[in-house]
Amino acid sequence: MKRKTILEEVLDRGLTRRDFLKMCTALAATMGLDFSQTDQVVAAMEKNYRVPVIWLQFQDCTGCSESFIRSTHPKVESVLFNMISLEYSEALSAASGHQIEAALEHVLEHYSGEYILAVEGSLPTDDAFLTVGGVSAKETFLRAAKGAKAIIAYGSCSSWGGIPAAYPNPTKAKPITYFVKDKPIILVPGCPPIAEVMTGVVAHMITFGRLPELDHLGRPKAFYRHRIHDKCNRRAYFDAGLFAESFDDEGARQGYCLYKVGCKGPTTYNSCAEMRWNGGVSYPIQSGNPCIGCSEKGFWDNGPFFVRRAKIPASQTTINPETVGAIAVGITAAGVAAHAAVTALKKKDEYHDRGE
Repeated sequence: MKRKTILEEVLDRGLTRRDFLKMCTALAATMGLDFSQTDQVVAAMEKNYRVPVIWLQFQDCTGCSESFIRSTHPKVESVLFNMISLEYSEALSAASGHQIEAALEHVLEHYSGEYILAVEGSLPTDDAFLTVGGVSAKETFLRAAKGAKAIIAYGSCSSWGGIPAAYPNPTKAKPITYFVKDKPIILVPGCPPIAEVMTGVVAHMITFGRLPELDHLGRPKAFYRHRIHDKCNRRAYFDAGLFAESFDDEGARQGYCLYKVGCKGPTTYNSCAEMRWNGGVSYPIQSGNPCIGCSEKGFWDNGPFFVRRAKIPASQTTINPETVGAIAVGITAAGVAAHAAVTALKKKDEYHDRGE
């Protein structure tokens, strides 16, 4: 049977050329491309085929799958029905049991070197902790990874170890990079990651046939190049030294910086403040909750979520939150003093002119 291009799949589903172009424009925006590069996306979608995807879940909470299906730019149905061919997913596949396992075997046998392997959840180093159908999680992962074109680690569990790896880590959970070293791997951390970040990574691979540019930790730079603090809507209050001291004080009601109630924005790299969640509606800090740093390695063991870190390592930030308030207050005090001095001089001149 002749394989169809993504454009042909779109048209076969009753959509128009106009719908196709709108989908490509949304993809370009999601990937952080300039509007002028939309033509490259269109050309790729006209000639490229849907990419087979195997999605494995291990020690996870299914939060990444839940986030993925809430993508709005592009819509998840565009991704699932037009861009990729989701051949195996424990959460999203209609089939189950022997049927879905047969689909997995078919991809492993006939599409070696072509499919993308998406992984959600960490893996235990002890096989006894997680088996499916009598096969250990490690064996299932290594077999699927062997023929994969590339591997995407969705979420902090597969990227860093996540909650299963939290102290004392009874399952000896490890990220997927612990088990595979010879395959291109993209880390998309977050608990869970932003939906549009998840679909944007897939879209980039389909469009350009290669991995997106990655940082030194293996994360796509397009989505993890800025700290949340750098783009935060409360940043002006931080710079002014105005902080909420508790969740129910006047500062919190006025929208002041949440650093003192535990915000990890100064040390967390993600697109929350730029892309936001639920179709761009909001993100935790905007909604009044401090960033818990869920996309950073070891966030689960970095102290209580709602207690500020006493000292931030210099390697994690160039900002000194401990002194910025004092500096701002000092500048304000100096300004007040200067204003008072000028006022006093004016009054002295007025008295002199009146001969007093």
